[in-house]
Amino acid sequence: MKVLNIKKKIPGFTLPELLVVLVIIGILVLLALPRLMPLIAKAKSTEAQMHLGHVHALQKGHFYMYSRYSEDLEEIGYEPEILVTNGGTANYTIEIIEASATTFLARATAVVDFDGDGNFNVWEIDQDKKLKEVTRD
Repeated sequence: MKVLNIKKKIPGFTLPELLVVLVIIGILVLLALPRLMPLIAKAKSTEAQMHLGHVHALQKGHFYMYSRYSEDLEEIGYEPEILVTNGGTANYTIEIIEASATTFLARATAVVDFDGDGNFNVWEIDQDKKLKEVTRD
């Protein structure tokens, strides 16, 4: 009876080869990141615009029922999401700055500095659905 002792070399990558590839990928990401930050900030600002649009719709519904705008988000039925700083997914705090019988102003303020420049993104919307970026990030 013959015992075959065959040692086949299995093709693969060595650890140093894998580390070199990871270092190269890391360097490429670091080079591309500054160019991508404005795109990331712009994408995140969509969240503020959507939430303010929702607040506007809720305020209009409240106005049609009570002939006035509300200063309270809870009164109009808005339920804020949990902020990223508290383990949630929301990047913006939503608040009503002013409200009267005929006007209101709501604001979304970023809780995260998306591009690291020290400016926090701020958006506002009024009763006419005029959405504007007050502070650009």
